[in-house]
Amino acid sequence: MDRRRRYARADIIQMLETNRLLIKPLNYHQLMKYASCDNSLEQELRVKTNPRTISPELMEAIHQTFLPRLKEKPPGHLFSTLWTAISKTEQKIVGDLCIVDEPNAKGEIEIGYGTHAAFEGQGYMTEIVSGIIRWASTQNMIKAITATTNKTNTGSIRVLEKNHFFVVAETDTSLHWYHEIRI
Repeated sequence: MDRRRRYARADIIQMLETNRLLIKPLNYHQLMKYASCDNSLEQELRVKTNPRTISPELMEAIHQTFLPRLKEKPPGHLFSTLWTAISKTEQKIVGDLCIVDEPNAKGEIEIGYGTHAAFEGQGYMTEIVSGIIRWASTQNMIKAITATTNKTNTGSIRVLEKNHFFVVAETDTSLHWYHEIRI
C-alpha cells in the first residue's frame, strides 16, 4: 500500500514512535495543561515529572496562536500545536516540536523546536525532527519543511544539518532552512 494513501488524512495519527521516543501532538486541553507547567500534562500522559520552563516566545505562541487555532479545529488536528516527545526509557518529556500552521500554497510547513535543559546534547531533537520528516512524507499535502535558526545556535543548526536541511536564505542574525519531502 502506498504510504501516502495509508495516512491520507493528517488527523489520524495519535502518536509517532522513533527508536527512543514517543512523539505526541497535543490537543487543546493538553496544550492548556502544558502551558500551566503544573505537572497536570505529565499526570495525564502518565509520565514522570521533570522541571521544565516555557520561553516567553513559546508562551506567547501558545496563547496567541496555537490555542485559538486549536479551539476552532476538530479533535486530532495536527497543525498549529506542540508535539511533545517522551523518552521511552526515562518516561519523561524531553522536548517539543511545533508545526506553526497548515501547509501553505507550496505545500510547506514550518517547524520550531526545543529540548528541555536536562536532555540537551543527547540527540533527542535530531530524532524528533527525523520522526516529523517521516510523518510528513506520508502526508499528501506536505511537500517541504522549513525552519529558521539563529546563526549562533550551533545545536539547532546541527539538528537540521543531520536531517539534511539546507540553507536557502540568511539575514545578519538568522539562517532559513529547507527540506524537500521525497516520496
